[in-house]
Amino acid sequence: MEEMYGIKYSKPEVVLLQDTGIGVAESAARTCYDSFENSENEVVKKIEYQMPDDEMCDELNAIGDSKLLDDLAWTYFHHSILEHANLSFLVRGTSRGVLQEHARHRLQAISVRSTRYTMSGIINAFVASKHGGDRDFFIDKVLSFDMLVTADEDYNRLEIGGMYDKLDFQSKKVEDFHSIAVAKSSIPLIQEHQGNPQALFNALQAGKKKRNVGDAFKHIITDNVKVDMVVTFNLRSLKNYFSLRDSGAAFFQIRWLAKEMIKVTPQKYLDLIIKQK
Repeated sequence: MEEMYGIKYSKPEVVLLQDTGIGVAESAARTCYDSFENSENEVVKKIEYQMPDDEMCDELNAIGDSKLLDDLAWTYFHHSILEHANLSFLVRGTSRGVLQEHARHRLQAISVRSTRYTMSGIINAFVASKHGGDRDFFIDKVLSFDMLVTADEDYNRLEIGGMYDKLDFQSKKVEDFHSIAVAKSSIPLIQEHQGNPQALFNALQAGKKKRNVGDAFKHIITDNVKVDMVVTFNLRSLKNYFSLRDSGAAFFQIRWLAKEMIKVTPQKYLDLIIKQK
């Protein structure tokens, strides 16, 4: 938890899911210079005269240090060879605002929790609130989802209240709100649980989800909503990401994320992309 500009925020969590090692990057560099025999890593020397088998590939991917890569990274700035190493991170609890910042980094693979498919809980809470509940029912229910990066309950009640107000406005503008809010098979549940918002909410949650429900309701959420994502960078792109985002000039939430990613990045990669102080 951290406070910025008078508002408390939760910070993201990061796990390194996989990394491909630096051995392939050294092999790529030595292919450029035809210098396999100069490697301090025996398995790289073998590539001079032997096509790698599975055992050699395992050894290659286990390499923890390479003087050549260090020279190329910090003396000759031959960074293209770093593109042969890849790292994948699971990120939980960053914000949609950070997602927009992330999208500016071109060379990455990114898969993000979709609001098109994952907004049913919010919409079900609203439908239940209109059939026996009230605005406070909606706010309390959505507050329990822990879906905002802001961590001040009073502020979050304002934010969620804004969601309710936008949904309420929209519900009065369309001819049949329920047809865009819940699956056809769940519509009878509304009459069945009329006057009991908690029972209706539970029934809607247990029922079939409306496909692409977020299409009609993306407008109700803000950059404050948490997102989960998996991102994969090659090492050269990760160097660029860290240099820009682990900086006092960066948006504070993406700076927090970059710092968490650095914490889980093995030292053998950091040695090649972050200048030691």
